[in-house]
Amino acid sequence: MDPVSLRDLAAACGGRLLCGDGERTVSRVCKDTRILQPGDLYWALRGENFDGNDFAFAAASAGAAAAVVERIPEGLPSDFPLVLTDDAQAALHALARWYRSRLRARVVVVTGSNGKTSTKDILAAIAATRFSVSRTEGNLNNQIGLPLTILSASGADEAAVWEIGMSKPGEIAVLSDLARPDIGVITGIGVAHIEFLGSREAIAREKGMLGEALTEGGTLVLPAWDEFAPSLAERTKARVIEAGSPEGVRAENIRSVPGGFDFDLVCGRERVAAHLPTPGEHMIRNALVAATAAMELGVSLRECASGLAATRLSARRLACLDVRGVTVLDDSYNANPDSMEAALHALRGLPGGGRRFAVLGRMGELGVHAAEGYRRVGRVAAATMNVLITVGSETADMAAAAEAEGGVEVKCADDTNAAGRLLREMTRPGDAVVIKGSRSARMERVLEVFS
Repeated sequence: MDPVSLRDLAAACGGRLLCGDGERTVSRVCKDTRILQPGDLYWALRGENFDGNDFAFAAASAGAAAAVVERIPEGLPSDFPLVLTDDAQAALHALARWYRSRLRARVVVVTGSNGKTSTKDILAAIAATRFSVSRTEGNLNNQIGLPLTILSASGADEAAVWEIGMSKPGEIAVLSDLARPDIGVITGIGVAHIEFLGSREAIAREKGMLGEALTEGGTLVLPAWDEFAPSLAERTKARVIEAGSPEGVRAENIRSVPGGFDFDLVCGRERVAAHLPTPGEHMIRNALVAATAAMELGVSLRECASGLAATRLSARRLACLDVRGVTVLDDSYNANPDSMEAALHALRGLPGGGRRFAVLGRMGELGVHAAEGYRRVGRVAAATMNVLITVGSETADMAAAAEAEGGVEVKCADDTNAAGRLLREMTRPGDAVVIKGSRSARMERVLEVFS
């Protein structure tokens, strides 16, 4: 964040500066005293299991320049600057909205059921070939993460690539209003969060709020292969361009190579050689969406290819590792049936003749669709894997479906520790493994035990 005085900050967020020098400036907002740096502005947010106001003294002791609070904490130095507000989250949104209006960067906002973080990572890498770029770190894409991302941008940034997500109705509209995108990207409509939305049609209605937030001067990028693309296109005033279509960016002559894919990146009559350093053909689709959006920013097709080659995905998203001669695809960050299926095909497509192992955990937020989601993944695992290790009691339908299909050895582990031990016992050099599950499953522990 460019330096902002406490007086201007208080006015922008609707708070009241209680004490301290109003001309003192801050340039970094932090909501967690464990990572707070001297000079940061501490923002005291409340959650289900914590109250950030209780940590204001710790923030002051750690060298915070000031704090935004909902109540005056006890024990603070009398001269410690405080901004008092009725609702810290609403105040954070107000500050982010004010600060967004001061940025000159063209803003691309990415959402979708699957691949939004990877698409954001690829798009940011492409945009960085020409511009100074603000980007979402990891997947800080919610009601707290997006405002903090906006506030981390600089007035010198020429482009911004921000991700937004949702788990319930209404969130995309709120986040789109904060981000005020020039270009919107919807990676596709799947079944993530279907427990709270009820159907893919309802998910499409929610994701489509990004398109509705765009003005006539904006652009909405959609995947040509998604069945909801036509209905999403009808809901926006912006220009619509579809990745994979004759008007968008396409991939031809796709070839699997060690570490990823080589292909021709094509737009109109122009064609350049490209390399994507990540496994999984679904990642090529993410790359096409990202390249289409990047060209709307003014990046050339050749610069798109350069950015693709430099792409580094966020942690635990199809990270390809070598563990004692075994190839491991660590895709443990999150999961739903669509992304599970994509990860299984990604592992199957790796070069090499060793056995294929899938270690799969629970998938959250499926609700009444859970049983069929697990059965679907089990059937795909039976068709693509040599060994399936399911983790936890919630995956019983997955194991049963795989066993019913036949052709795959199925092992059921009670927890991630047991799964890691099984993997150590069963694998040998030359084999390949994919590890995946929802965030709550903490599937990275499998890799820790296996390693």
